[in-house]
Formats: sequence, C-alpha cells, structure tokens
Amino acid sequence: MRKYTPVNFSDVKLEGEFWRERLETVLTHTIPSQYRKLVEFNMLDSLTVQHPVPPLTIPRSKKGSTTQIFWDSDIGKWIEAASYALSHRRDDAIEEQIDDITVQLEKTQAPSGYLNCWYLQREPENEWTNLRDNHELYNAGHMLEGAVAYFQATGRRRLLDVMEKYVDHIGDTFGTGDNQKPGYPGHQEIELALIKLYGVTKDKKHLDLATYFINQRGIQPHYFDIERDARGESPEAFHHATYEYNQSHIPVREQDKVVGHAVRAMYMYAAMADLASELSDDSLKSACETLWRDITETRMYITGGFGPSECNEGFTTNYDLPNDTAYAETCASVAMVFWAQRMLNIDLDGQYADILELALYNNSLAGLSRDGEHYFYDNKLDSDGTHSRWSWHHCPCCTMNASRLIASVAGYFYSTSDESLAIHLYGTSEADVSVGANSVTIKQVSDYPWSGQISVEVLLEKPIKFALKLRIPGWAKGATAQVNGEAIDARANLENGYLTIGRQWASGDIVRLDLPMPAERIYAHPYVKADLGRVALRRGPLVYCLEQHDNGTEPVSSLRLPQSADIRAVARDNLLGGIVTLQAEGVRIESSDWTRDLYRATPPLEIPATLTAVPYYVWCNRGPNPMQVWTRE
Repeated sequence: MRKYTPVNFSDVKLEGEFWRERLETVLTHTIPSQYRKLVEFNMLDSLTVQHPVPPLTIPRSKKGSTTQIFWDSDIGKWIEAASYALSHRRDDAIEEQIDDITVQLEKTQAPSGYLNCWYLQREPENEWTNLRDNHELYNAGHMLEGAVAYFQATGRRRLLDVMEKYVDHIGDTFGTGDNQKPGYPGHQEIELALIKLYGVTKDKKHLDLATYFINQRGIQPHYFDIERDARGESPEAFHHATYEYNQSHIPVREQDKVVGHAVRAMYMYAAMADLASELSDDSLKSACETLWRDITETRMYITGGFGPSECNEGFTTNYDLPNDTAYAETCASVAMVFWAQRMLNIDLDGQYADILELALYNNSLAGLSRDGEHYFYDNKLDSDGTHSRWSWHHCPCCTMNASRLIASVAGYFYSTSDESLAIHLYGTSEADVSVGANSVTIKQVSDYPWSGQISVEVLLEKPIKFALKLRIPGWAKGATAQVNGEAIDARANLENGYLTIGRQWASGDIVRLDLPMPAERIYAHPYVKADLGRVALRRGPLVYCLEQHDNGTEPVSSLRLPQSADIRAVARDNLLGGIVTLQAEGVRIESSDWTRDLYRATPPLEIPATLTAVPYYVWCNRGPNPMQVWTRE
C-alpha cells in the first residue's frame, strides 16, 4: 500500500544553519550529558543483577509505583539517539559505552531470553504478571529500537542478537496458541520496534508479532481483567479506572475517538499506519484516517501539542485546550511526527506533512533547550513565569525522545517512489536518492524557516524522466515556482498539497520555489473557550509567543493586539542564535494609576505599546519568565 519510502537520514546531509545548529548541539552536548545522567542516577547500574539488591534510587509513590521500573526504556532510547549520532559522525567513546551496555545485558539476560532488568533483579517471580502497568513490552520495544539503530549505524550485531533472543521469547510467550498468554502491552511501543526489526531482518515472524499485538488489543474477555484477577486485585485498584487510558477499551479498528494517554495513542496509531502499509490493510488505514480527523479537528494545540490533562497525560473532551494548564507532552508531539510521516508516505497527502511540520518546529523543538541539556516534559501555552526546563526528570522519557528525533530529522525531508521524488521539508541540504533504478542527487538551498525562498538543483549521470514533488504548505498562499528561470503554474500543478513537476530532467536543472511568509493572525474555533477574544501569531511553520523579556515590566497578560495593527517581521541576528521576531503596535493596561482597591468603577488605563513576539520553540531560553501564545485582541 505504501507509495513512498522515506530517504534514510544518513543519506541526507543537513547543511543549513537552523538544523545544523540543532544537530550539532545534540551530538556534542545532549547525548554526552544524557549518558552522564544515566550514570549519575544509577540507571546503568540497574543493568547488573546485584546481591544484595540495592535500595531504590526513586522511592515508591503512595500508589506503590516507581518510575525506576521503566529504566530499560530510557537506556534503549539513549542507545537509539546515540546510534543516530554515530551515523553522522563515528565516535569511539560512544561506541565503547554502547558495547559496555551490551556486555551487561548479555550477562543479565535469562537463559530463556527474557530481559527486563527490574524483574530479573527485584521481582523474578512476577515476570509477565502486570502488562497493564509495568511496561515490560514497552521497555523491550525501546531497547529493540536502540539495537536496530546501533546495527544500522555500525554493522555490529551483538546487541541486536541479544534483543532478537528476547523477541523470540516474547513471541513464544504471547499469542492465541496453547500455553500462550493472549496479552499485549499496556504502553504501546514494541509494535513499532518489531516492524523496524522486520525491516532489517525480513523475518516475517516479527511482522506477525506486531500484527498480533495490534489485532488482539481490546478483544474480550479483556486481558488486563484476566491478569488483574490472577493477581488478586480489585477493579477499583486501577488508578485510571477506564481502559480508554491505554486505548484497549475496544478493538483498534472500532476506535473513532482519540482518548487516553497521548503518547500511548500516538505510538499505537503510528504502528497501525505501518501495518496498514505493510499488509495493505484498508481497515487499519481507515481507522487511522478517522482518528486523524478527530485529533486534528478537535484536540490539537496550535503548537502541535497533544493532551491537555496532567491527570492522564492525555486527552479529555473536544475543544478542551486550556493554555496555562496545558500538558502537551514533548513525547506526544515526537510520536505525532512518527505517525504523520507514516500516513504521509501512504498517499503523499500534504495534510500529514503540514501537521508533521507543525509538531516538529514548535512543540517538539520546545522540549529541548538551546544548550542541549535542559528539557520540557510538558509544554504550556501560557506561563506565569514559574514554568521552566529541568536538567533531568524522575521519568526522563522526553529527554531521549527529543534527542532521537533531532538526530534523525534529516530522514523526514525526502521520500521516493519508482517514478517520483518528494520534498517534504525545506532547508539547505544534499541527498543521494534512488528514483526507481536511477540515482539522483538533490541539492537544496534555503534559509527556511526564516525565508520561503528555496532553490532545488537536480544532479544526474544522465537525463531521466521522473516527477519532482515539492510540498506547498497549507499556510503558503500564492506560492510561485520556476524551472530553469521559466515560470510554471503552481496552482494548476498542485496535487494534494504538492507541486508536481513531471519532466525529463537534466543534470544542473534548477527549480526555484517561493513560499510567501507574511506574519498572520490565527484564531481558534469558538468552542475553544480558553482562546475566545484572543489571537495567536504565526509566520511560515513557526508559531510565536510573547515573552516578558521583550515586552516591558507589566505582565504580558496586560497586552492587547488590535485587529488593525500591522505585524512586521524583524530579523534579530543577535538574539537567541539568530531568529526572526514579530512586532506590532498594540496597547498595554497600566497599573500605575490603580489604587490599593481591588475593584473600581472605572476601566484601567491603556497606553500604546510595541509588542514583540518570538518563536515558541525558543521561549524560556533566557530563564523562566511569563509567556503567552494567545493574546487578547
């Protein structure tokens, strides 16, 4: 079913300043600092079965749980991110660190192949007794993704062999056969990893296991009830009450509302899209399309964030999108990028690329500071100044999710089919790709996302015919294009959000694309009560916000942007590494004439004020301070 295949990130060189700076930061600061944290917080020590068992680093909560049980997954994500870094630049120190982890895992792994360091050390009698809460399959999935990435980066199979042995054990344990458990993960993730493993090994049993986990989910009698009863627990003991929390309330093909924990949902939808492609399964594709419409039309923040509620780290009701209490977990936006890419490559429909870009450039990027060593777990759209990035977290899932996305971001720029080459994201880069049986080098020059002027050069050994498809984002009105200086009709040649140029290409042909980037006002649906009477600003793919740093001493909540105000883009090369700000003449409510009275019969004084907005992804890089995305109009 899949019509397009993403060009591997290792075949794309990112040379533009925007992404090159982010990538270099991750390679030189984020990944090494994360390893130091793995050591500092005893996470690497947990890979070794120790006697006597050491005390917990993270004590149990009042509910009796500890996030330490998920440490395998965080180590696996670090291996994956570090392996992506190795694909850009080999590093003996990082390879030695991963090889040391591999040795420890080999020593810890049970003869059966089972490999969960928490259970092997602390609760060997409880293996596979609580899939709902304790994430054995989730941990295995992230460790497996790390092993696949390390093999692809270095060609070394040792860690992959360890994990394949574990996968064989999992395949023997779960299923509908005699002496198998009809279970599936409480936190979806292993499905994605198994599909990646299938892509490397071409062994269909891995694809079959991923398919089983998706198909079995939500089947009655409910497996989480079965294992709960076996543990002797009461139904009331489940903190989240409903299986909507982990999207196992009904079979996946029957789900038409996005519910529950946001990260689990996004991982599952990405796996469903993968399987729809691999198996040509129209029912899974249809379910994905229904869920996509639901989330993008009623449950998505303007920044590409997902899940307003801290209580379930996920979704509530339609149009419930509060700003000051927004959760919008970094991991959820990263997972949306995964899902959107998979949907995009089925049909090459620009709506998926638009959301991919939105989540990538805004909510996902906000999760990592400019210094590469501080993180947002949740991403508010309105802050009183107390919200800040942290250097680590008791559940550090978002740290490695941010780094593994940025380290592999080049893999989201291009896709190919037998007859086409599609460009999804823009920025100075060079890629060697295959279009059918032909080799093509594509060179792109652009100062995106600050400018919408893009040049694409095609380099070939011999003239060949294929279709070059350039994405025209939904926000780009009036796009124009030329081939070798000759104008082409962008509107007439637009197909599902892509400008399609089919021709016999010769080496040195140049396409110029101009995507107008005026600053624009964005309004929310009237049902989003938090945004009534308010306006947000966007320019190109970037959503903007007002930080206190740039807007005087009165609270940013006192600012108002009249509808008549012109908005101008102002380049600031000396601010936050070089950004484009937005400025407009508005008004500010003054408190200087207010007495000690809490209320009075006359309105407050308003005076002219220049409003300055910065891209949302850079906020809080100058220290915590008040911020808002939505401003009174």
